[in-house]
Amino acid sequence: MDTGTALDQITANGLRGPIKILASDSFEGRAPASPGEEKTLAYLQTQFATMGLAPGNGDSYLQEVPLVSITVMDEPVLTFMHDLNTDSLTYKNDYMAWTKRVTDSVKVKSSDMVFVGYGIVAPEYGWNDYAGLDVHGKTVVMLVNDPGFATQDSTIFRGNTMTYYGRWTYKYEEAARQGAEAAFIIHETRPAGYPWEVVSGSWSGPQFDQVSDDGNMGRVSVEGWFRRNAAEALFGRSGLELATLEKAATERGFRAVPLNTTVTLSLYNKLQHSVSHNVLAVVPGVDRADEYIIYSAHWDHLGRDHSRRGDQIFNGALDNASGVSGLLSLARAFAALPSPPCRSILFMAVTAEEQGLLGSAYYAAHPVYPLDKTVVEINMDGLNIWGPTHDITVVGYGNSQLDDYIRDAAREDGRTVRPDPEPEKGGFFRSDHFSFAKKGVPALYTDAGIENIEHGEAWARAKRDEFTALRYHKPGDEYDRNWDLSGAVDDLRLLFKVGYRLANSTTFPKWNKGSAFRAVRERYLPSHSE
Repeated sequence: MDTGTALDQITANGLRGPIKILASDSFEGRAPASPGEEKTLAYLQTQFATMGLAPGNGDSYLQEVPLVSITVMDEPVLTFMHDLNTDSLTYKNDYMAWTKRVTDSVKVKSSDMVFVGYGIVAPEYGWNDYAGLDVHGKTVVMLVNDPGFATQDSTIFRGNTMTYYGRWTYKYEEAARQGAEAAFIIHETRPAGYPWEVVSGSWSGPQFDQVSDDGNMGRVSVEGWFRRNAAEALFGRSGLELATLEKAATERGFRAVPLNTTVTLSLYNKLQHSVSHNVLAVVPGVDRADEYIIYSAHWDHLGRDHSRRGDQIFNGALDNASGVSGLLSLARAFAALPSPPCRSILFMAVTAEEQGLLGSAYYAAHPVYPLDKTVVEINMDGLNIWGPTHDITVVGYGNSQLDDYIRDAAREDGRTVRPDPEPEKGGFFRSDHFSFAKKGVPALYTDAGIENIEHGEAWARAKRDEFTALRYHKPGDEYDRNWDLSGAVDDLRLLFKVGYRLANSTTFPKWNKGSAFRAVRERYLPSHSE
């Protein structure tokens, strides 16, 4: 079938309009459960309906996502005691802390602190930072990323490529499994992938989460970050040198080190239960309508911080009004096909990605369409705003047969596919496709290439670094009319071709041998495993 008419629907001008609207100040940063959400939902439903797409959840475009927001009140002071000497750290400047427990207050009182290296238990790598250690009632302090990044040794974990063990989400989860009272990660810009200002901005204000049956009491009572220089001072009070312990922590067989220091911290919280929403729209298939290709992008951002001086709105233009605009363009393209594809196409704008992939995780746990009938999940989180490139990046390259599909589509356009140029940042674990990968659904997540046709690779890398340093998760992420969206158009057309090919095939792509998700698919979706 000729797809030219469909591809013509994906244009730079078509992308600009939704980005400008969604990232405008009137949407106030699109926080979940806010007036910005109401405006976003109304806008997206109108767009999908105008295109003629059917509601994706029965007769509704919306899927309810129950959430609770927990806001730390005031600016709590964290105090240490060592040899009867007391010192303190300042909220936002020296440390960040919050709780996922659904309670109006949590208190950590005179909790012994212990340095647990990277805080990792990974039997397949022969690694256990908690070996022989009982941390019940204690506060664990750990390093960000994993030992492979620190050593750049490909024989340790995956070398420069972050594994899930390096993600902050895993570290807090493992600390809870070990019975710790509180858990803090030491921030460093390079291994974290972003500066301290992202930490202080992202983890202040309302923190959203889903609510487990026990009110999230299975989490540690306090989760948080230490700024690097604050951690150095803390270790120094105990007569320890952080740099020396960092090096020791990269060695297999490392044993935890007590800091001979106690920590006291009280958090008083404002709780608010709410219901946010995923937005679902579908192009029904004709032959295998019960099998689905999913395209996703998160509509939310960080909202408005009324405590800030100056610009208070985190507009989230690149992250992720651009991705949502791409989602709408793809929907428009599929709607323009002369006849529908064989399989159905589900377009999903999810909530609360910035709060820990909550909207996509909720869908993956409560799918409207069975996951064993879900062929692939294709996710967009920040489009190319710097112009056309010879290449396109696949984050998580090597995981699945989807590499072949995107490579074939790129070859038709004279382009190439490359792995993530910043694998140390763990990008595969940081957006909504990961919620599906954890359930066994093959996921494709692309990013802008770095071989910029006009300016070259060094220029493109510099632009990425500049955005991360100055605008990522900051009020500076605003729409710029000087953005060159022609590269985004090229990338979206590739994603259309991949989805269209799969929508008209009978195959279910598989995870590659050696991928951690292959076993997950065999467990959750055995009908599509080898």
